[in-house]
Amino acid sequence: MRKILRFALREYKAAVKTKGFIIGLLLAPLVMGGGLIAFLLLKDRVDTTDKRVAVVDRSGLVTRALVSAAEFRNANEILDKESGKKIRPAHFFEEVKPSTNDPKGQRLELSDRVRSGELHGFIEIGPQVVHPGKDPEAFQISYYAKNAAMDDLRGWAAWAINNRLRQVRLADAGVKESDVKDLFFWVSVDGLGLVSLDESTGAIAEGKRASPLEAILIPIVIMMLMLLMIMMSVPGMLHSVMEEKTQRIAEVLLGSIKPFEFMAAKLVGGIAVSLTSSAVYFVGGIIALQVMGYEDYVPLHVLPWFFAYMLLAIIMFGAWSAALGSTCNEAKDAQSLSFPTILPALFPMFIYFPVVKEPLGSFATWMSLVPPFTPLLMVLRLCTPGGVPAWQPFAGLLGVLLFTLFFVWAAGRIFRVAILMQGTPPKLANIVRWAIRG
Repeated sequence: MRKILRFALREYKAAVKTKGFIIGLLLAPLVMGGGLIAFLLLKDRVDTTDKRVAVVDRSGLVTRALVSAAEFRNANEILDKESGKKIRPAHFFEEVKPSTNDPKGQRLELSDRVRSGELHGFIEIGPQVVHPGKDPEAFQISYYAKNAAMDDLRGWAAWAINNRLRQVRLADAGVKESDVKDLFFWVSVDGLGLVSLDESTGAIAEGKRASPLEAILIPIVIMMLMLLMIMMSVPGMLHSVMEEKTQRIAEVLLGSIKPFEFMAAKLVGGIAVSLTSSAVYFVGGIIALQVMGYEDYVPLHVLPWFFAYMLLAIIMFGAWSAALGSTCNEAKDAQSLSFPTILPALFPMFIYFPVVKEPLGSFATWMSLVPPFTPLLMVLRLCTPGGVPAWQPFAGLLGVLLFTLFFVWAAGRIFRVAILMQGTPPKLANIVRWAIRG
């Protein structure tokens, strides 16, 4: 045990005393959360170039209202009220007389005007848009632009057009809009947590207002942090073992330590590095949330589970990574095995959205009980506002523990044979045979 700790301390110092560790500690969150950071920084940076749109109104009832709505918007909504700075583009609508003889040719002509930059896009409104009939093309509203699917103007135009259509339909039905002013008043549904009873005081606490930050962002950040800890230790373990094998350093070290102790020291060193990194991130994150006034969103009850699952995940993936590293004879072999080694840890990222959306659903429950996926998915589910049944984290932890013991046992047998074997390529058949026979 003393030898394992001594070699583990050597691995730990070799990792944390480098400039690369400090740089990685600073850059890793930026790389993992770069998309979110960029979104927060650039969310207010929009294209304020004025947009001119042609309108082909075959109903003859919408264009004038669309122009009036755009004029009101341009006068009241495109400038910041405090600074006077332009924050949104102005919309201008140009009425185009519909072509009855050649509608396709008219669409081509308007499309060419969009391509030349004269227009931003054009809208075509069907003749039966007020009272739709059986022919879908007769009441269709089409918006043509270079990037119509992601164009904000399309959504604004849809609101303005449908608002006008409601007015016309009410008038045709002989109903005054002032008589039914509440007809189109939209009432939102507030999301609240469950009402609870304070056992110490007997007071009933109202449900807390649900927050997207608590429901989505916090669980994903915690899961990403665990993935970051795994990514910072496991792939490096594979390359480290491969380098020590190819440079014959392992042969010297194995003169004073057993192969299994050597692998265990690698794992303990990796765990120590991950604990150091996670402590830095957790302390820094908690301080940052306190400064911003979001300390209530810190899931302190999840921290014990986080560290327990993280330790087992690093041991599980690290043992397998060290075993595969011992089978490599050159850097090319290590590169080819890096992705398969870390793939089970990456897979939860592909399915996180349905899990965080329905954390108590059967899919989320069963996937979080599959041992290679349990550490990330169970922590993700624990961070959601509703939590999970009390037995599931313990069942998941037991499954991961048993699976980790199996991984360590198999990896130790592979490591013992492969670490001193030179010239044998890392074939799957050989790896399976070494794991079985030892």
